[in-house]
Amino acid sequence: MKKDLPENIVENIAVAVVLENSTPEGKSWNVYLINLKNEPIETVLVSSKGYGQKEGEDVKTSILRHSIGDLPARSFALIELIDEEVFGLTNEYWLSYYINGQIFDKKFIFVPESIVETNMIRIPVLNKPGVMIG
Repeated sequence: MKKDLPENIVENIAVAVVLENSTPEGKSWNVYLINLKNEPIETVLVSSKGYGQKEGEDVKTSILRHSIGDLPARSFALIELIDEEVFGLTNEYWLSYYINGQIFDKKFIFVPESIVETNMIRIPVLNKPGVMIG
């Protein structure tokens, strides 16, 4: 049960939506998990989903589950590709991982229309433009 888990605080971990490529035909985006810690994280799992309203209708995307495995210190892993069509929805990434046998989990939520150029920064470790939640 969740209430039986210790309240381990997730620090120095981020999820970023990164602009990979921009051409006149369109842009390609990926979602990355970034480990900014000086230690590895283990047995990493991420579930992702989108939800909200589009043109006055309730919309939900499929829930996707991603097994990342172990992620070394100061590194990153690709979670998934993301389409600009869902930027108008709430995009949620629920992360869980272990450090020294202790479980950690956290939800990272990109609110609708937050993945825009004015919110973009240079993403650490990746050194690419994107929007990051840490």
